[in-house]
Amino acid sequence: MKTSHISRTRSTGRIFLCSATLLLTSAAAPAQSPGGAPQQPNMPSQQPQASPSMGSPESSPGTASTGQNFSDQAFVAKALAGGDAEVQLGQLAEQKSQSDDVKQFAQKMVSDHTQMGDKWFKPVAKQLGVSEPKGPDKKEKKLIAKLETLSGPQFDTKYIQAMVKDHKEDLKNFTEEAQATQDPNVKQVAQQGANIIQQHLQLIEQVAKNHNVDVDGKSKEVSSTK
Repeated sequence: MKTSHISRTRSTGRIFLCSATLLLTSAAAPAQSPGGAPQQPNMPSQQPQASPSMGSPESSPGTASTGQNFSDQAFVAKALAGGDAEVQLGQLAEQKSQSDDVKQFAQKMVSDHTQMGDKWFKPVAKQLGVSEPKGPDKKEKKLIAKLETLSGPQFDTKYIQAMVKDHKEDLKNFTEEAQATQDPNVKQVAQQGANIIQQHLQLIEQVAKNHNVDVDGKSKEVSSTK
């Protein structure tokens, strides 16, 4: 009987120890598990890092270039209108001038400005959302109307003077736009256009010398004093 009582006591002690061991093991499990709930809050902290780095480089140039976009649009619109005027004036000079060098220059104006408008400025205008002008501006229309009333040497003189003045102004505008714009397409057409206009200016200044045309307006001042 004593032996049986002792064995039962030992069995009860083993069961108690086993139960205590299980309780301790289950209590320690959440702290030891690498995939448990305590580590989950750290994972979303990686996501916000991508958002600022992707958005901030594009946001500041967008707001800073708004004014420049308007300037680019105005430049392209003016360049298209000016090109139309050069073409119409060139066509008029081909018809009315009696001088070979003036006619040759006029033909170059028609060819070059047609290509500049079609191949360079119209695609850029479409990109910027600029509507193509319906023709020259009021100032150029007035000049065209004036030249239509002239002929012979009078026409040549007025046409040459107008071409020198226009190309000096255009060269200044194109050069300034090429330096100021942040749009690579506008910069390219402005730079290329400035090069072409520089060539045109050199040509028409030589034509002015050939015809003894004063392009500074001095002759007009002298005649007005008589």
